[in-house]
Amino acid sequence: QVQLVESGGGLVQAGDSLRLSCAASGRPVSTYVMAWFRQAPGKEREFVATISRSGGTYYDDSVKGRFTISRDNAKNMVYLQMNSLKPEDTAVYYCAAAARAGQKYDYWGQGTQVTVSS
Repeated sequence: QVQLVESGGGLVQAGDSLRLSCAASGRPVSTYVMAWFRQAPGKEREFVATISRSGGTYYDDSVKGRFTISRDNAKNMVYLQMNSLKPEDTAVYYCAAAARAGQKYDYWGQGTQVTVSS
């Protein structure tokens, strides 16, 4: 199984950029479907972006054109580049892994807080 640790969160102003990192250990990230989710206070966790084992990406409409998910197989890392941040992007961001597309995400990191001030 894989262990995931997120980092890179922080407090930024609207319009700023942040890059979140997800460090994986135990198994190669290239063998998983990797994704980022987020959970804002008082709201349910929601999907943000995913990258398939072949490198294909998919984004929620709310972040399309602003966020980019990527993977570095040599470093066993997954990233989320977030540009043009908005206050509504404020949330705890989680990295997750699934064995196959369409399957449940079984592996989760502990989360990293992103706060965007207006």
